[in-house]
Amino acid sequence: MHWINGQPRRQLPVGDRATQFGDGFFTTARIRAGQIDLLPYHLDRLAEAGERLLFPPLDRRVLAQEMRQVAELRRQGVLKVIVSRGSGGRGYSAAGCDAPLRIISHTAAPAHYAAWRESGVSLALSPVRLARSPLLAGIKHLNRLEQVLIRAHLDRDANAAEALVLDTEGHVVECCAANIFWRAGNAVYTPALAQAGVAGVMRRHIMQLLASSPFSLELVEAPPADLDTADEVIICNALMPVLPVNHIGQRRYHARTLFECVSPNC
Repeated sequence: MHWINGQPRRQLPVGDRATQFGDGFFTTARIRAGQIDLLPYHLDRLAEAGERLLFPPLDRRVLAQEMRQVAELRRQGVLKVIVSRGSGGRGYSAAGCDAPLRIISHTAAPAHYAAWRESGVSLALSPVRLARSPLLAGIKHLNRLEQVLIRAHLDRDANAAEALVLDTEGHVVECCAANIFWRAGNAVYTPALAQAGVAGVMRRHIMQLLASSPFSLELVEAPPADLDTADEVIICNALMPVLPVNHIGQRRYHARTLFECVSPNC
């Protein structure tokens, strides 16, 4: 089911800038028992993306109300929110586009994540590297062709559930659809994401949990070799929400200390 500006609809104008230029941003949230996990974080990320992409101010109250209505109606599953700049302007110019569209859709939750939380997952090093773009780094904009290519390569690898993705300078950034943390002793590391990648809401939640834990946390630009010396690796997103990594290539991980510390009640 789909809703546009609060009304059940399934069609966008051909001239909508989301389809013309990928001119918009989105978030994907988990619904449980009619409630949206980490709703304030999702609203924060949408508002930040809107500000950085020079959209008109986002009406958080209206959007939150529409999101809650869908969650209460559907009770379980996945809620995706897309904000498009709408139709108008000429060419790349967005002049006159002052009425963004709020597009909400609902789908079933991925069934495999529960099993992966028990069994753990493997990562394969992706041949696709993310371009460094500090102007867009961190936000979840609609231009996701790099992730489409990463997923296309990953789909050919029957032995890996996710990809370890580097940037064009060879630094660890994220996975195809997840953020990554690794632990060495009591020190925990995660990519800084100042140049590339998506700053996920579960990443933010884990960072806050670590602030009151026995672990230290450092945001880094690190080569993949740093993961070879780690005791443990986890990946996360709003739907997983946290998965332990069993191995990356030939390097295997057995510890679950960090995983158990930050895993929510799934």
